[in-house]
Amino acid sequence: LLSCRLYCEEAKDPKRRSCQTVLAEALDIVVRSFAPILPHLAEEVFQYIPYKKDSEGVFRTGWINASSAWKKPGIEEAIEGACAMRDSFLGSISGKNPLEYEVIIVIEPGLLFELMEALQAEETSTVSQLNEIMMASQTTLLSELPKETPSDANIIKGTFLINLEGGDICEQSSYKVIARPIAKAKCPRCRRYTAESSSTPCPRCLQVLAAGKGST
Repeated sequence: LLSCRLYCEEAKDPKRRSCQTVLAEALDIVVRSFAPILPHLAEEVFQYIPYKKDSEGVFRTGWINASSAWKKPGIEEAIEGACAMRDSFLGSISGKNPLEYEVIIVIEPGLLFELMEALQAEETSTVSQLNEIMMASQTTLLSELPKETPSDANIIKGTFLINLEGGDICEQSSYKVIARPIAKAKCPRCRRYTAESSSTPCPRCLQVLAAGKGST
């Protein structure tokens, strides 16, 4: 997830910048949290953070002060639900490369489906947050099984308990995960199987490369 956003997206793309912001916030909190017991290490790390403009040090700039903007209702549950489905997917392919597969997630209309839609607005995507979490080359989110699903398809079933607002909203939801070998070629840039041929970058990478040439 991190490597794809940091190394494959265009330098100023919001996805890449948001990833850098999260890493910066995480580093700041970790350093401040161990500063009382490892003061010299914390101070050295803090002094070498390249984007810090002040030079007062970790002990003169206050304790941990995480913004309330990071706490968004439903996000934690959405990520945990997606990770549960990813575990089902990875377990179904027995240690094989997940990028060689496309994933179909089937969830009946309800709260879990709405949470997954927050991670992937479109039905099928190769670049959504949900697809990044699934670690596949392509993810499809549906409310019912596709009509063309083979009778012998390996359908992994699971459930996920959603607990929101301190238990005021509680819902047990079921899901199905289908993993299918993807028919696309391996992109020579991002290594995902989303290209039309192995010698040509995928559409996302072509767009990033074009944007890079335009900014030079």
